[in-house]
Amino acid sequence: MQLFLESIGIALSAIWANKMRSFLTVLGNIVAVTSIIAVVSLIRGLNGAVTDAIQNELGIDSFRVERQGIARSGAEEDAQRNNPRVTLDDARSIRRYTTLVKSILASDDSGAQFNYRDKQIDSVRVTGVSSDYIDFPTYTIERGRLITPIEVERSRALVIIGWDVADKLFGAGMDPLDKVIKINGVNFRVIGVNEKKGSMFGQSLDNFAVIPLGAYQRLFGARLYLSLAVKPRDPLLMEAAMDETTVALRIGRRLKPKDRNNFGIVSADAALDFFHSITNWIAEVLVGVVALSLVVGGIVIMNIMLMVVTERTSEIGLRKSLGARRRDIMWQILTESITLSIVGGVIGTVLGFCLAFVTSKVTPLPAAVEAWSVVAGISVTALVGLFFGLYPAMRAARLDPIEALRKE
Repeated sequence: MQLFLESIGIALSAIWANKMRSFLTVLGNIVAVTSIIAVVSLIRGLNGAVTDAIQNELGIDSFRVERQGIARSGAEEDAQRNNPRVTLDDARSIRRYTTLVKSILASDDSGAQFNYRDKQIDSVRVTGVSSDYIDFPTYTIERGRLITPIEVERSRALVIIGWDVADKLFGAGMDPLDKVIKINGVNFRVIGVNEKKGSMFGQSLDNFAVIPLGAYQRLFGARLYLSLAVKPRDPLLMEAAMDETTVALRIGRRLKPKDRNNFGIVSADAALDFFHSITNWIAEVLVGVVALSLVVGGIVIMNIMLMVVTERTSEIGLRKSLGARRRDIMWQILTESITLSIVGGVIGTVLGFCLAFVTSKVTPLPAAVEAWSVVAGISVTALVGLFFGLYPAMRAARLDPIEALRKE
C-alpha cells in the first residue's frame, strides 16, 4: 500500500510539474467523460420528464384509441395515413362488444381565443370531453368543482380553466368562479380552476380549459378528430381489455379477417418503450463516439508515457541497480499512467456536470445526475490508463540498468 501511495504521489508531482503537457495528454479522456456525464444526465432527465408526461396523459391504468398508432417505420406511417377518424360510433362499438371495459372518454382539443371584459388570451388549448371524463384523474380542482356527467351530457356552457388562464384573465384579486367568459365569442360560465401543473420543456401545462364535448362541437364543428381513452375494470386486465377493444373496433368498422387494423391502440407502456428505443439508440451512438475519443486519448497517453520512460532512463537504471525489481518499475509506470488518465476522468466529470447543469438552465431540457455514470466514466478512464500504459511499463521494466546508467 505504501509503495502504491508513493507511486501516486510521484505521478501527481509529475503531472503538476508538466501541467500543459499533462492537460493535452488527457484531453481525449476529458472530452469522452464530459460527453458521457452530460449526455447521460440530459437523457435521464428527459426520460423522467417524458415518462411523467406520458403517464399523466395516457394514464398507467388506461389506454387510448387513436386514428394512428405508433409508427416504427416509414411504411407503417404511410399505411396509417389514410385511417378514418375515430368517432363516437367507435366508442359505442367498444361499449357494445366488450366486457372488460369500465369507462370510455371521448375527447378532442383545439386552440381558441378567451375574453373577459378587456382581457384577451390567444391560443388556449380547449378540450371537449364526454361524461366519462370524471373516471379519469386528469384534472385536480383547486377552486370550484368539476363539470358533472349530467351537465356534460346536456352540453351545458360550463368551463374548467387552467391556472394560467385564471391568472391572466382575472389576476390575483378576483374570484374566477361563476364569471362568464367568451370562448371564440361564445359565453361560458367558469365553475372550476385546476391546480397549477407547472411547465415542461419551457411550455406551460396550465394554459388550457375543459368544456363538455357537445359544447365543443358547437364551437368547432361536428367533424372532430376524437381520441378515446379506455379504462379496464381491473388494471391487471389491461392486455385482455386491449384485445377486446381491438376486436370490437374491427366488428364496428366491418373489417374483414385479412384487413389490417385501420386504427391505433396506444398504452403508456408502448409509448414509453418507443421513446426509450430512441434514447437507447442515441446512447449507442454516443458509446461509439466516446470509444473513439478514448482510443485516441489512450494512444496519446501511451506515447507520452514512452517519452517519460525515455526521459527517466537514468532514474530507472539507478533504481534497478539499487535493487528495484522489474515489477516495481512496471508498477510505478502503470500507476503514473492510470493516475494521469483518472485525472482526466475527474476533470471530465466536473465539466460534464457543469455542462448538463448549464444546459438545463438555459434550455427546456431537464437534467438528472446519475451516480453510475460517474463511476462508469472514471472506471473506464482508469482501464484506458491501465491498457495503454502496459507497453511503456513493460519497456521500462526491460531496461538494462548498466545501459541505462551509461546515459547519465
